[in-house]
Amino acid sequence: MKKVSISFTLNGDAVTAEVPVTWTLLRTLREFFELTGPKEGCGVGECGACTVIIDGEAVNSCLYPVPEVEGKTVTTIEGIADSDGSLHPLQDSFLKNNGVQCGFCTSGMIMSAKALLDRNPDPTEDEIRTSIAGNLCRCTGYVQIVEAIGMAAETVKQKG
Repeated sequence: MKKVSISFTLNGDAVTAEVPVTWTLLRTLREFFELTGPKEGCGVGECGACTVIIDGEAVNSCLYPVPEVEGKTVTTIEGIADSDGSLHPLQDSFLKNNGVQCGFCTSGMIMSAKALLDRNPDPTEDEIRTSIAGNLCRCTGYVQIVEAIGMAAETVKQKG
């Protein structure tokens, strides 16, 4: 099988991988880099469980051809905590607001919310709901998730 060598920034580190050219970014993250935060739920970009941030945008990694990541910056759920290990405000607020039940959708939800807060630290509830519209949750009914994102936005604004 034909392979491709790709170099990009992953969670702040310069990395290189040689993987089959047909692999998606999700498969590369999970199988080559052993990062299991992004999940494959549907494999067709409908559920958002595989959401990562590429150059500031929330992206379904299950649809993203791995050759296209060359030279880009990718952030996964594993890369958003502080260097001292303390949780990102989104991770903390999801725990405090019971925004996690089974947990399957959580990393994708958090990554979509992080992309929103990175570009808009003071979102309205409608903007929060729009930012997670591509992420499906079968457990929480979204109320706690929206509240968690709102709480994280307040924390991010206070930190400044």
